Amino acid sequence: MPANPSHRLCIAPMMDWTDRHCRALHRTLTARARLYTEMLTVGAVLHGDRGRLLAFDPIEHPVALQLGGSDPGELAAAARIGEDLGFDEINLNVGCPSDRVQSGRFGACLMREPLLVAECVAAMRAAVAIAVTVKCRLGVDDQDPEQSLFCLADGCAQAGAAAVIVHARKAWLKGLSPKDNREIPPLDYDLVYRLKRERPGLAVVLNGAVASLDEARTHLDRVDGVMLGRAAYHDPATLGDVDRRLFGAPTRAVTSMEAVERYLPYVREQLARGTRLAAMTRHMLGLFAGRPGARAWRRTLTVESRGSNAGAAVIERALDAVRVAAERPPVLELA
Repeated sequence: MPANPSHRLCIAPMMDWTDRHCRALHRTLTARARLYTEMLTVGAVLHGDRGRLLAFDPIEHPVALQLGGSDPGELAAAARIGEDLGFDEINLNVGCPSDRVQSGRFGACLMREPLLVAECVAAMRAAVAIAVTVKCRLGVDDQDPEQSLFCLADGCAQAGAAAVIVHARKAWLKGLSPKDNREIPPLDYDLVYRLKRERPGLAVVLNGAVASLDEARTHLDRVDGVMLGRAAYHDPATLGDVDRRLFGAPTRAVTSMEAVERYLPYVREQLARGTRLAAMTRHMLGLFAGRPGARAWRRTLTVESRGSNAGAAVIERALDAVRVAAERPPVLELA
């Protein structure tokens, strides 16, 4: 199946990070990258507070709902809910290595059960008209990555998955924390390249320690898409040139200043609904990383957003501090 053009650059689902406010901020910087929710368990989707868990703003499109689960029927029901709410894609998590996820029989431990993963994909494909994708690892623990990755990918493709997003390292389910699993064992980009080369009809998106748009462009010579994670979150300004450089859009890069101005109407609307300012500003701290005024920006947002009555004026004051710093003679400032 050919890759959806918006899979060319994706922003990874990250627990406690890529909530709706983060996604709205990222959308001010790129109109074309595909955004992903934090992982939601099927139990939460079927029985939880959907208004709180699944709410998103129309500006976020294209946006995918990532699900965690292993029961085909429950996943199909959750996928239908996601489609009814307007999500553009349903993504199955087969990559998270945390103990909590393993105990629920979903995430990376499903790399050991490729037939079940394929059954889950098939059930969701039968339930919805939107794309169903899978995010996985190369394998887990003592699995042979070549065998585990290709077996899982083939099963997903046969079941109708629109794309396979591969975090290009194995997961160790025992003895390593989720944080360590982001850095150990070593990455194997070549195996992901080989998957695309030997399965040319399968849309393959590469994930794992991609730190810049330059790196993303290099990978895009070998795969259909790239997924950015921590690089996009800690330095969101990176996304400002995505549409021009990776999608060929006839636009100039969006500056951090412009992103803040675009985000302010969203902030004001959310404040009017009772959202606390700090829930939104926490995602903005890295916008001016490495630039004059970065320290004053972070300090103002961090300190002044905490109050229960904090409003958009806090962001405007922080932005003024950046403007003042930008007008001073250049000095070396640590981000």
